[in-house]
Amino acid sequence: MSERTERSEGREGMPGQQGMSERTERSEGREGMPGQQGMSERTERSEGREGMPGRLGMSERTERRATAGPRAARPTRRSAGAGRFAGPALRYLLLLLMTVLLVGPFLWQLSTALKSTGEPIYGPDTTLLPAHPTLGNFGKVTEVIPVWRYIGNSAIVAFASVVTNCLLGAMAGYALARMRFRGRGAVFAALLASLVVPFEVIMVNVFLTVRSLGLVDTLLGVLLPGAVSGLSILVMRTAFLALPRETEEAAAIDGAGEWARFWRVALPSVRGSLAVVGVFSFLFAWDDFLWPLIVLKNPDNFTLTVGLQYLSGTFTNDQRVVAAGTMIAVVPLLAVFFALQRMFFRGIGEGGVKG
Repeated sequence: MSERTERSEGREGMPGQQGMSERTERSEGREGMPGQQGMSERTERSEGREGMPGRLGMSERTERRATAGPRAARPTRRSAGAGRFAGPALRYLLLLLMTVLLVGPFLWQLSTALKSTGEPIYGPDTTLLPAHPTLGNFGKVTEVIPVWRYIGNSAIVAFASVVTNCLLGAMAGYALARMRFRGRGAVFAALLASLVVPFEVIMVNVFLTVRSLGLVDTLLGVLLPGAVSGLSILVMRTAFLALPRETEEAAAIDGAGEWARFWRVALPSVRGSLAVVGVFSFLFAWDDFLWPLIVLKNPDNFTLTVGLQYLSGTFTNDQRVVAAGTMIAVVPLLAVFFALQRMFFRGIGEGGVKG
């Protein structure tokens, strides 16, 4: 009975399991493996058809652009570089031209003043640098005219003009910038109108006024018309308008009056503009020739610009002495400018910064 049972299990159980396993393997072989192989083949084919040509095309286009790009961009870079170079070169060329036009006459006068008698100052053989420099021409100037006396007269008028223009110009500019009064606009319009009126137009009336005051042939008569100018008032007004009002309002809260706010708060804040007014006032008073020539009669009261005319009358054929006198008149102007140049340029920018 046991043998029959084992035989029946062997006939019924084993073949069934083997058949099931065989059918399972066959079905997996038929369904799973061919599908994976087909999918992998189709994926590879699609990648081969779609991916690789696209990459090759992109690489070819990239290589073409890389090879063609620099060639096409070279003219643009060259033109841009040429434009960048041409702009500064043109500016430097204009600056060099202006330097030659402005500094050239001064250098020529200095060279003429240092040349000896035997060196030519006219003609094709003339050179800028003197072959044998000498200071003898400056000594001849002091022999012909009392140059130190004339320098003293010019210095008195010039420094007095600086003081009056800085003080009176600052006071008038502060009044126009900060104070509220009736007719302020009309006063400012008259100030602007005075800037465009030449002095020669009102010279006769000014002379009659000076003569009525008994100031003819005096240095005070020379000083009076230029004691304060419209330019000085305009520069100081612009400088005061650029100051913040909060500082003056704080001083007013502390009990400072109008004069205290002007003298202790506003005026120290516009030192640069004061330097601008001082330099221009000194320049105009020192170089003035026409008005001192009209007012002054006594040679002892002559300013330097008026006294230098005697050099051209006495030494008509020797322009070296005339050039030496011109250099003597120019040196104080250069000294004042270089001494105040830092404050001068700071004062020019004060009016451009608001608050």
